[in-house]
Amino acid sequence: MKFGYTIIYVPDVEASLRFFEQAFGFPRRFLHESGTYGEVETGSTTLAFAHHELASTNFDGGHVAASESKKPLGMELGFVTDDVESAHMRSLAAGATELAEPRTKPWGQVVSYVRCPDGTLVELCSPMGG
Repeated sequence: MKFGYTIIYVPDVEASLRFFEQAFGFPRRFLHESGTYGEVETGSTTLAFAHHELASTNFDGGHVAASESKKPLGMELGFVTDDVESAHMRSLAAGATELAEPRTKPWGQVVSYVRCPDGTLVELCSPMGG
């Protein structure tokens, strides 16, 4: 088994792609002509976005939309960077909301948290042991 991708259900795929390009520097890999599915280039694991309506065609019963939740969902995307402070500021300038400013944890790792305009929770962190 191999972890292949994460799909985030969002209200506007194009807007999420644009935000992740601007805030985190992930280049756009693909946007379907329907506008309901897109991907950014992050390395070996694909980060994808799908429109909320696509979720309803995949499974019955609905889903919790991060974009509609007052609080962040109980999951996060973790992006590793050597410069957490700059990445944090860049994400805020692109439209993210600050949840926790960069702080050095007791084990030496610098960590911050932002919430993307589509509701996605993102941890920005320095490499472990760095």
